[in-house]
Amino acid sequence: MNSVERFLAAAHRQPVDATPVWYMRQAGRCLQQYRDLREKYDILTITRTPELCAKVTLMPVDEFGVDAAVMYADIMLPLFGMDVPFSIDPGLGPIIAQPLRNAPAVAALRIVDPREATPDLFEAIRMVRKELEGKTALVGFAGAPFTLASYMIEGRPSRDYANTKQMMYAEPALWKQLMDTLEEVTVKYLLAQVEAGAQLLQLFDSWAGALTRDAFSMQVLPTLKAIVRRVKEQSQVPITYFATDSSHLYPLFSTLGVDVVSIDWRTPLDEAWTVLGSELAVQGNLDPAAVLAPFESVRHEAQRVLDRAGSRPGHIFNLGHGVLPMTDPAILRELASYVHETTRRAVPEGVQAR
Repeated sequence: MNSVERFLAAAHRQPVDATPVWYMRQAGRCLQQYRDLREKYDILTITRTPELCAKVTLMPVDEFGVDAAVMYADIMLPLFGMDVPFSIDPGLGPIIAQPLRNAPAVAALRIVDPREATPDLFEAIRMVRKELEGKTALVGFAGAPFTLASYMIEGRPSRDYANTKQMMYAEPALWKQLMDTLEEVTVKYLLAQVEAGAQLLQLFDSWAGALTRDAFSMQVLPTLKAIVRRVKEQSQVPITYFATDSSHLYPLFSTLGVDVVSIDWRTPLDEAWTVLGSELAVQGNLDPAAVLAPFESVRHEAQRVLDRAGSRPGHIFNLGHGVLPMTDPAILRELASYVHETTRRAVPEGVQAR
């Protein structure tokens, strides 16, 4: 199998010749060549310049020997089309100077064709797909509605999401209006990525774990289900869902309709898989801090994850969250090689990735 076949087969829980590997936030961060670029350009300039975006996206493919490239983008990009100005503070994260906290602000949100709002991203996707030559898979992604809403309402990263939850609990009609708008924007954005060449999609719901199970079920889950259903009605591309610190929500994730659930490092992979159900593939779940150690320790921790996966079809090896900036690139390269070699196996005759 080449990397595309291996990656997509695992997402569909089919047998593979080796466990596929990629790393969240692999595009940059720990690579010196990326840091050199960041001395010249800010994050949004890179994401909005197709040549630079493609260059950064492709950096880890050869550097680490991974089975997938993930687009170098930011979950906030759809806000350009919604007419919500924002900036990115490298040490803090997204900043919105005028948070959305009332009905007029929500009503003013625009829904436009994403190819009009962020054409540079889709040009970069086409460039990357061409460069990968069908040998390495390409992952596109979007921020999930709750996480995008939390940034839009709070105005910056938050610990308690008080303003977001206040709207959700105190103004449910306004909250639903915001969720409906974000549903429409997200569906269009994801489908445009598929059209441009993305072969797997990931929904990042970074802050969903801050919700109770009931709140997630009533106020967030219907929107997520609608997004997944609508994207799948128009595309055969597998979809991954990821939320940190969210094990209490795993029983609900199994109802989303996605193909893969990405697991953070807090829950053993086999325990999470049991709750999620065998009909889903899983991604993860090595602690990102584990790869800061010497490789012998990394190997031990990686093997723990592989042992818990138990060679079952449907495991994509990844970190439980993004690559930390101080990570040694050589460790990530050695880790990808170790996972491939350790899990190498014959594929039953006649098995083909969809």
